[in-house]
Amino acid sequence: MIEELVKLDKQFFLFLNGLGNANWDGFWMFLTNKWSAIPLYFFLAFISYKQLGVKKFIVFLVMIALMILATDQLSNFFKYGVARLRPCHDPEVSSIMRLVKSYCGGKYGYFSAHAANSFAIVSFFTLVLKTRVKYLGIILFLWASLVAYSRIYIGVHYPLDIITGVSVGLLFGWLFSKLYFFFLIKIQS
Repeated sequence: MIEELVKLDKQFFLFLNGLGNANWDGFWMFLTNKWSAIPLYFFLAFISYKQLGVKKFIVFLVMIALMILATDQLSNFFKYGVARLRPCHDPEVSSIMRLVKSYCGGKYGYFSAHAANSFAIVSFFTLVLKTRVKYLGIILFLWASLVAYSRIYIGVHYPLDIITGVSVGLLFGWLFSKLYFFFLIKIQS
């Protein structure tokens, strides 16, 4: 059963990856670059500070830092524990796929830290600020979905790598939002 799932994952990857063309490569490379989100992060920090105030904002930043650290480290643990080759390192697909990047990245790709981190941000910000900033969750969900898909487009992750990363990110965002509210109660009492 697992072999069939992996086979389907590879076929779906080849389909999605094959949809790309040179006209869009620059856009997806920009989007997949972690530095491209810096303006978004500054915007999110600004609105969070305005909505929460200094004390809550400091706790908010600490929770985000811990959340990203946790998702990143869990991703690395799984990458080396599962040891599933990235598509660009997989001999079954590497010769027939589009690799947009000039390099492939690390040898293993299960699961995507990009997807996990971006969806952790979506989940955390949406849950913490949902009553304060209208449409924030929708905007962040669209951004994170594009970032996640960019990893397939450029050829460094399979769809299951992305789906797992999204799931882990949503879970960690929820968990750290609960921790945030817990610490706020402790600080205020």
